[in-house]
Amino acid sequence: MYQVYTQLFVQKTMTDRPKILLLIPHLGGGGSEKVFAQLAASLSREKYEIHLALVTQATVPAGQFPPGLTLHVLGASRVRHAAFRLLPLVRHLRPQLLVSGIFHLNFLVLLLRPFFPASTRVLVRQNGTVSASLALDPLPSYTRLLYRLLYRRADRVICQSTAMAKDLCRELGIQESRLSVLPNPLDVDEIRGAVVEPSGLWTGPGPHLLAVGRLSREKGFDLLLQALVTVREQFPHADLVIAGSGPEEAALKTQCRNLGLDPAVRFVGHMDKPHAYFPGATAFVLSSRHEGIPNALLEAAAGGLPLVALPASEGLTDLLRGQPGAWLATEISGNGLASSLLEALKSLGLGQYFDHPFIEPFRIDRALHAYEDLFDQVLRKRQP
Repeated sequence: MYQVYTQLFVQKTMTDRPKILLLIPHLGGGGSEKVFAQLAASLSREKYEIHLALVTQATVPAGQFPPGLTLHVLGASRVRHAAFRLLPLVRHLRPQLLVSGIFHLNFLVLLLRPFFPASTRVLVRQNGTVSASLALDPLPSYTRLLYRLLYRRADRVICQSTAMAKDLCRELGIQESRLSVLPNPLDVDEIRGAVVEPSGLWTGPGPHLLAVGRLSREKGFDLLLQALVTVREQFPHADLVIAGSGPEEAALKTQCRNLGLDPAVRFVGHMDKPHAYFPGATAFVLSSRHEGIPNALLEAAAGGLPLVALPASEGLTDLLRGQPGAWLATEISGNGLASSLLEALKSLGLGQYFDHPFIEPFRIDRALHAYEDLFDQVLRKRQP
């Protein structure tokens, strides 16, 4: 198994550049997968030898990444079953730095860390607010214990906001010196260049609302459907596109039908580039019960869309509070979201867009510089 695996997926190179191994479950998922795909495509090839491992993906994606990236497709049935595929890769590749994203993959990596080469440093990126996830998500009762025991094994934990870092300190007792706050890398210019021309994807007078995300409970699309009923009492032609897939799809479609919203709501499935729907959209809606700093909202801000959001995290609230073109609900509920949507729609002009200057730190060049500074800092600590 090990020999076949090595021949298929590990490419030996003679180089003095430090090896960085990026780990995600698969491509085509949510914001965390997008962040790691962006890092894999954009980190300096002159400074680093870049490897990307897809833990639960079984097929090699075609044409998604530039030259200079080594891709490892592990094909495990689930993250929890990937230990005997991941460990041989790490021991053979011997990366100087391993970076993992998404908490359940982080758990596996940190469980295996004692068996990694001693020279391998480990960074994990936290993709949500720990206290909210523990309180609101249907997680096993031992999840808090795993967080507390395992996250201490990481050389550094990457957070998306200062509020998320403070939450980790408070909930898990992790020292502040072991936490780093880094912005999600976002290709703002690509998004803005792609939304210049009308897409033709919207019909009718609108207003047209757009929501993007995994169809799961924490994303709150059930709250958005409740809010849309209220909105249509005053804006009877309001419609909604939901881009995403996930376990709640059938339940949401049933709710939509029961609320009489079938003519007004389109489920368009997962989209790698949902900004195709930005031209013509009246507003982007974030209905999440809890979030970190969601990529979908950042992309909508880069495209200039008005933003209507629930206060899904302290970091998100800090980002949007007082910003022109952003409406924050006062509570996490369907009624709260409906009130903010109505306030926004009554004040927006036809086709009104916003610069959203808060997006600047997330520009890909600035975000990559921040990531590379952290990588270099951690790598230097391994030198004698």
